[in-house]
Amino acid sequence: MIRTSARPAVPAARLGMLGLAAILVLGGCSGPSGDPNAEAAELSPLASERAEPTENATSSATPSPAATYKPATAEGAAENVPLPVMPELAKEESAEGLRAFGEYWFSLVNYGFETGDSAPVMEISAQDCERCNIFYADLEEGYVNDDWIHGGKININSAGTQFVKTPQGRYQLLLSIRQEAVANRGPNGKVFFEHPIDKTTTAQIMEATYVSDHWVVNLVENM
Repeated sequence: MIRTSARPAVPAARLGMLGLAAILVLGGCSGPSGDPNAEAAELSPLASERAEPTENATSSATPSPAATYKPATAEGAAENVPLPVMPELAKEESAEGLRAFGEYWFSLVNYGFETGDSAPVMEISAQDCERCNIFYADLEEGYVNDDWIHGGKININSAGTQFVKTPQGRYQLLLSIRQEAVANRGPNGKVFFEHPIDKTTTAQIMEATYVSDHWVVNLVENM
């Protein structure tokens, strides 16, 4: 992959500026640990009809219009990106809970691509998750100054697990994913890196540990 700016080149292990997506979809990887045989005060109706709302009450009852979400384009970064909400199922220690959690984790990765905010992913990932740390660093670089990441969304085609612990006490989730076209852009039409859409799917393995009452991602690798 060739960068088109004068910025210092990212080390080869970083695989350009795709961050986690480059590692997940485009890059090579080492084999995962363990056995990879995994398959995500309301008004009462009895109120007096004679009561008339005051002007202030009417005003306060009118909700403010929600900010409109705008995806990133070649001209500018995404705006008003909604933060994904973890579904209740993703909090369960079960096969269904792990699948729901895996899907939620990737939704936070996509949120990171659109906003440059890695904190949500970081909160549910282990500190020694190598690919996660690469993702954080590349997001920071992708949004330096007024730059932004355009595209790169990771779509999950399927996810499955046999829900059996590895010797490290982790559960494995096997996913089939595909990434959309991605580019790192800057003001005045600058393009620092871009990769076209890949129509092929990639097999991924995620290893996660259930700690107390929540999941934590330990590893994400290509199969």
